[in-house]
Amino acid sequence: MEGSLLPSIDLFSTMSSIALPALDHNQRIIHIEGMKKLISSWYNGQTLLETYIFPPDARHGNLTTAHSRDNIPMIDLGGAEGGDQTYKIQKILKPSQEFGFLQVVNHGILESLLNDTMGVFRELFDLPEEEKANFYFDDPKKNCRFSTSSGYFDLEDVRFWRDYLRLPCHPLKECLQQGPQQPRLGLGTAYFRDELCHNVTLTVNHYLPCLDPSLTLGMPKHCDPNLITILLQEGHVNGLQVFKDGERISVEPISQALVVNIGHQLQIISNGKLKSAEHRAVTSSSHSRTSTAFFIAPSDDCIVEPAEALISASNPQHYKPFQYKEFFINYVMKQGKTEVY
Repeated sequence: MEGSLLPSIDLFSTMSSIALPALDHNQRIIHIEGMKKLISSWYNGQTLLETYIFPPDARHGNLTTAHSRDNIPMIDLGGAEGGDQTYKIQKILKPSQEFGFLQVVNHGILESLLNDTMGVFRELFDLPEEEKANFYFDDPKKNCRFSTSSGYFDLEDVRFWRDYLRLPCHPLKECLQQGPQQPRLGLGTAYFRDELCHNVTLTVNHYLPCLDPSLTLGMPKHCDPNLITILLQEGHVNGLQVFKDGERISVEPISQALVVNIGHQLQIISNGKLKSAEHRAVTSSSHSRTSTAFFIAPSDDCIVEPAEALISASNPQHYKPFQYKEFFINYVMKQGKTEVY
C-alpha cells in the first residue's frame, strides 16, 4: 500500500502464520462444548433466547435514522503523497474533530485484496464445527480465537448477536514511516510509535440473520476503547450506525471504502481536539453481515495522557494520565459505558 496514509495490512500472511493449537482428546471435547455458545451452533431461525433480548431503552428506539452519504464525510486519499498532502490531512482532521467517523477511498489497498480477504473470512465462519473448535476459547486473553458476544460472558447483562474471530497482527512500527511527518494535529508520526501503537488486532465480526432484529443488537452503543479503528464492511448489507446530535446515522457500505473512527485514546491524546463517537451494530432478519475491524491500541503498560504540544493556557489539560491496562479493565467491567475524563 505504498503512498497510503493507512498502514499496510497483509491478512493472508497473518492467517498463514498462525499455527493450529495442538489439542488432546479431552481438550477437543472442552472446545467443542464451548463452541455451543456460538450463535451459528444453536440458532435455528425459530427460537430467540431471552439472554439476547435487550431492554426497551437499549433497542432501536425512536431516534431518526439517516443514511451516511449525506452525513458521514468521504475522504479521497488519492495523491496524498504529493503536494496536496496538507489539504488532505486537513480534510481528515475536520470530521475527526466534529464527528469521529469518516470513510476513505483511494487508500492504496487493491480492490482484489479487499474482496479476497472478506471472502476468506466468510469461508472461515462456514467451516465445520470440528475445525472451528481448534480456535475456540472462552479465555479473552487468547490472541487468536473464535468466540461470541463480547467474550466476557460473566460480565454481560445481555448477549450480543454476533460471533467473531480475533487475530493478532504485525507491529505498525515500520508502517508508520509511510505516514505524514507533520500532521496538522501538531504531532509527528514518531509520537505514535512504540508503546502507543503496540497492540494491533484484527477482529472479524459475523452477524447472523435474527428472528426479530428489533429485540437484539450485534453490538450495543459504545465508543471504541483503543486509539483508532479501521473497518472494512461487507458490500451489500447495512448494519453500522453512528450517533450524533440525537440522530442515528446508518453508515452505508461503499465499494472499496474503509471506515475510520477515532477511539477513546486518541481523543485523550489530542486533549479533546478529536472526538470518539458512539456507534453500534444492528441485526437483520434476512441477511448475514460480516465486517473486519483493524484495532490499533497502546500496550498494557503504556501511560496515556494528553500530548504536551496540545496543552496551553487557552486549552488546559482535560484528562489525567493513566495506564492503558487500567482503563481497559474499567471499560470491560462497565461493558463499554466508560466515559473519558
